Amino acid sequence: MAEFPEGAPCWVDAMFTDVEGAKAFYAEVLGWTFGESSSEYGNYTQAYSDGKAVAAVVPPMPGADAPSQWCLYLASADAAATAEKIKSAGGELLMEPMQVGAFGTMAIAKEPSGAVFGVWQPGEHKGFEKLNETGAYAWAELFSRDVAKADGFLPKVFPYESQQMDMGDSPEAAGMDYKVFSLGGPENPVLGRMNMGPEFPPEIPSYVQVYFAVPDCDEAVAKTKKHGGQLHFGPMDSPFGRFAAVTDPQGAAFAVIDLSKTAGEMPKFE
Repeated sequence: MAEFPEGAPCWVDAMFTDVEGAKAFYAEVLGWTFGESSSEYGNYTQAYSDGKAVAAVVPPMPGADAPSQWCLYLASADAAATAEKIKSAGGELLMEPMQVGAFGTMAIAKEPSGAVFGVWQPGEHKGFEKLNETGAYAWAELFSRDVAKADGFLPKVFPYESQQMDMGDSPEAAGMDYKVFSLGGPENPVLGRMNMGPEFPPEIPSYVQVYFAVPDCDEAVAKTKKHGGQLHFGPMDSPFGRFAAVTDPQGAAFAVIDLSKTAGEMPKFE
């Protein structure tokens, strides 16, 4: 697979105190299978869809007390240089660039409004082997409590252009502020950004929501609930697909989307 351009989402992983429980849940909900855990890299275990790498799960590092959450990695040709850009643009490095054997180099950062994300400089591990298909990564959105900070930060670190979504006059759109960041023009969107309104409980910080493609959104929601997860929003029809926001039994939030089931007109971007 071709290498990902600078700033493109290229990988996702999540830490779980109960890795076997996570594997069982995502096998049922997303149809994933799992490889052997890599003991020399903290029992990092890759997830596959149709034999293609789509994500990974890992137990927490010793002494870590972080909640389970999905981490989106953005591609970088030089993780050290990206780390410097993150700091100079007002972000915070939670993990300095670290080489992971021959696989590549990673860093973990927090953008100024509080959302955590990863940086991945590929070595042997290029990233997703499958995209925008059943069982694979489909999209991500930065839900921000301070969109001005997020909007100012991202283009300083990655070569993003941005387009603001025209919300029109519908009552449902009142108060919504949605922007799309793209690489090389609006025809190549890579990341959404949404303001967090009063409907979000105050204790929820800014975060990145990862979308996985499923063949049937309602069925994926039913499986999520059957296997101990929770539904938080949806299912809802959109011009991009039918989607829902859920959490798994260990509290990691993600979204499921049926890309084939679209409804309504595509929104306009400015």
